[in-house]
Amino acid sequence: MASTILYIIIGVLTVEFLVERILEYLNDKSWSEKVPESLQDLYTEEKYQKARQYAQETGKLSWISSSISFVVTISMFLLGGFAWVDGLVSGFTSNPYWQALGFFGVILLASDLLGTPLSLYGTFVIEEKYGFNKMSIKTFFIDKVKGWILGAIVGGLLLCAFIWFYESFRELFWLYAWGMFMIFTLLITMFYTNLIVPLFNKLVPLEKGALREAIEAYADSVKFPLKNIMVVDGSKRSTKANAYFSGLGSAKNIVLYDTLIEKHTNEELVAVLAHEVGHYKKKHTLQNIVLSSVIMLATLYVLHLFIDTPEFSYALGVGTPKLHLSLIAFSILYSPLSTITGLFMNKLSRKNEYEADAYATTTFSGKHLIEALKKLSVDHLSNLTPHPAYVFFNYSHPTLIQRSEAVDKIKKRE
Repeated sequence: MASTILYIIIGVLTVEFLVERILEYLNDKSWSEKVPESLQDLYTEEKYQKARQYAQETGKLSWISSSISFVVTISMFLLGGFAWVDGLVSGFTSNPYWQALGFFGVILLASDLLGTPLSLYGTFVIEEKYGFNKMSIKTFFIDKVKGWILGAIVGGLLLCAFIWFYESFRELFWLYAWGMFMIFTLLITMFYTNLIVPLFNKLVPLEKGALREAIEAYADSVKFPLKNIMVVDGSKRSTKANAYFSGLGSAKNIVLYDTLIEKHTNEELVAVLAHEVGHYKKKHTLQNIVLSSVIMLATLYVLHLFIDTPEFSYALGVGTPKLHLSLIAFSILYSPLSTITGLFMNKLSRKNEYEADAYATTTFSGKHLIEALKKLSVDHLSNLTPHPAYVFFNYSHPTLIQRSEAVDKIKKRE
């Protein structure tokens, strides 16, 4: 039984790796040699070739990174790597909490260190070459250390609570764990901007002026409960731009990257925010929270059915069943179902993006929204003609061309 489980795990990892590589290959081949006719108003020939080269270089780096990760993971299973780490940690303590913390701590730290050279190359060679990187080596490593500390504190507390629920309420631990994870998700949604972002970036209120007045006027016109408009120093790390809303309930915060403000007109910025308001008005955020909670509950229920299977630990080369080893085996065996739910959530997300675009078009300006999206896509050197299969598996948003066509249809009906 244990050997069968091991073979299934190897099979799942191999199939996932091959599917990802095939999708990346198809997506890479979706780039044409010349600027497609549909993109000639977006890309100059020079800019298009630059985007192709950027995609090729980041694609190669992704392929190398994924291949190394695949080989190391397979080796960990076949050569008893997980058993070795478990034995190493167990040699220091017999406490199940410290064993689990030590086990995952060693695995995650080793994985991060293994990927650091490629991450450095991607940031300071590729991103630098194409004008995106603004990060210093010092900032890179400070961010990494902060991430380790934050992950150890938050992840460690969640893991310990999970183990306590398992030890104390064996048959119903999955319900308690679900409640804990949902409370954590809500807290992060509510306080991420105020608690987590300041650890890495500087947040300041948007200064008074035409942009602030335009945003506030739009928010008032659609009765959107706007609390704060903040600017984050994204330029500290990259020239790439972004914007998002945070918070739940009656008080919402807008966070704009300084790079976004720098590159877009006030009308384009308001249009982007109108799209985000559309998500709020259509209750997409609430919908995602509810669906995610249902998926989490189902996952934890299935976990509780199999978590006491001793063969999970045996498959990893350990003779004594342990919770942290069962979690490793289960996470991989369950991944095909996770992929299916992920495809469903991506499909739903793409539908919601169309609805938010429609809201922005009818309440403000579809023209300015598409112009903003075009600038973002071209500035990021994005592939504007991705392969349909790659979009189906990986995109949470429709392509720019699809969104532009949908907005044009709405404008024609008005």
